[in-house]
Amino acid sequence: MEATKVGIREFRAGMAEFIASSTPVAVTRHGQTIGYFIPTPAQAEADVAALKRASKTLDRLLAAKNIDVDAVVAEFKTTRKRASTPKKPVPAAA
Repeated sequence: MEATKVGIREFRAGMAEFIASSTPVAVTRHGQTIGYFIPTPAQAEADVAALKRASKTLDRLLAAKNIDVDAVVAEFKTTRKRASTPKKPVPAAA
């Protein structure tokens, strides 16, 4: 697989795209290759697989305890809204 050649400034500026890509990158400085970046997309696949396993485990636990997911989400939203509402300052006692 041929590596894409980019300057160090271009590499820094576009790092997010290079990480998401599956193509190796030859990083250059003044036209000379100073290093290679080889993304590892297999890690993302492993993360997705682990997340799916965790989701299935959570579904089984919620079903075993007869917990309604919609009720949990509603309670979370209510609690989050209450926590984000600014509190009124309490006047200092004289």
